[in-house]
Amino acid sequence: QSQLVESGGGLVQPGGSLRLSCAASGFPLRYYTISWFRQAPGKEREGVSCISGGGRTNYGDSVKGRFTISRDNAKNTVYLQMNSLKPEDTAVYFCAVDKNGRSPHFVAADYDYWGQGTQVTVSS
Repeated sequence: QSQLVESGGGLVQPGGSLRLSCAASGFPLRYYTISWFRQAPGKEREGVSCISGGGRTNYGDSVKGRFTISRDNAKNTVYLQMNSLKPEDTAVYFCAVDKNGRSPHFVAADYDYWGQGTQVTVSS
């Protein structure tokens, strides 16, 4: 059974950093595209970052230069390092897997499994 579990969210001051983790079980995530999405109250789900099985990455315009996605194949985990956080980064962050071998993308409907989400709050 494929499963994704996010962790690492919390409360941080503006300008601070957090690292989110997305641990996979039931499948080796190194073969597939893994993405981070986020959703703030009253807003649509937004693609944040993704990494393909081949290691190609993509970032949403609002996080380029501040967020970095990476993968540890031995731990079967994808990370999202978030630096220079802003209040507008406040949202529930989800990771998701596309098992169809697509290039990095943010089409949420094409993702097969989703984690439960982790809350990130940026506030002073």
